[in-house]
Amino acid sequence: MKTVLPRFIAVSLLIVLTPLSLEGKPRARDLGIPFAGTPGSHNAITDVQGVEVGHATLIAGQGKLKVGEGPVRTGVTAVLPRGRSDLRPAFGAWFSLNGNGEMTGTTWLEESGVLEGPVMVSNTHSVGIVRDAVIEWLVKKSGSQQSWALPIVAETFDGWLNDINGFHVKAAHAWQALEAATSGPVPEGNVGGGTGMICYEFKGGIGTSSRRLSEKGGGYVVGVLVQANFGLRSQLQIAGVPVGVEINDGLVWSKETGSIIVVLATDAPLLPHQLKRLARRIPLGMARTGSISGNGSGDIFIAFSTANVEATEAKEAVASLRMLRNSDMNGLFEATVQATEEAIINALVAAETMTGINDHEVLALPHDRVKAILEKYQRRAQDRRAPPP
Repeated sequence: MKTVLPRFIAVSLLIVLTPLSLEGKPRARDLGIPFAGTPGSHNAITDVQGVEVGHATLIAGQGKLKVGEGPVRTGVTAVLPRGRSDLRPAFGAWFSLNGNGEMTGTTWLEESGVLEGPVMVSNTHSVGIVRDAVIEWLVKKSGSQQSWALPIVAETFDGWLNDINGFHVKAAHAWQALEAATSGPVPEGNVGGGTGMICYEFKGGIGTSSRRLSEKGGGYVVGVLVQANFGLRSQLQIAGVPVGVEINDGLVWSKETGSIIVVLATDAPLLPHQLKRLARRIPLGMARTGSISGNGSGDIFIAFSTANVEATEAKEAVASLRMLRNSDMNGLFEATVQATEEAIINALVAAETMTGINDHEVLALPHDRVKAILEKYQRRAQDRRAPPP
């Protein structure tokens, strides 16, 4: 774990940057939770070639809330469609299931069908500074050739654990998440923008998963990254089992609240209207975990394709491109639903118990109890960490 103390920050914060060691940290499949579909090699959004993810995680202080001082439990997550070294645009689309949240830059994304730059996720009150920091970063990366930018920055609320009105996320942290972005395994749980998030009244945060279609289905990859911060305990279902009803201690909320941001990537050659079709299938994966997308929940999604790179910046008036037939999209729809469901459960499994402002404590999903409940309902697959018989 690397600790960095940027010179621009007055308070002492633990800044954790990707890559982090993932050795020994279980994921949902390691607990024997059964999921349909075939994941990619990392079971992450980075299985879509070129996609990179970086986090900056801010953790400092404990005890009573002192606005401006802490405790601090927050961060920033960056998703770069083609990585830090290739900022060429990608076809994209977005969809809002329930709009009690924010994702900047979506009006131009809707109008143009093109995603220009990274996708950033942080806490509700840090959207502005992260947006401005991305513009600065793009200007620097382009050698001042960047004439304008409308960055995509999304949020969920971490104010139960974090001093959200202390504005601890600075431009430096957005830059750090961007510069830390890498391919390969993606740290999950209490990291980046997901540091202070709560999901189904357990500790939530960042989760990811992927699906690889069969060669007959085109061999395409769909990857999903979620910032999960939604739901009541009683709603939680894992592999169709009412786990939330079975585990009713350590509750946090009296009514449904929270939000979820979902970033979807694929290498399938899709146009913007087709990417919106994928984004509209994300809620079906959420529903498999129990979500009702309540009134207070900001459930906002973005999808992009890494294919057709030449078409998005063609110099000719008429660009050539490839497009998958609508009638051949069912495999991608299924992959979207499956990867979304598993990404949410991965966020829950990876997250650890956290104590934040005013000693608010949010418990981690208890792995052993989940295993026992799945066995009770005869839904548990073989424990993938157990030695062979």
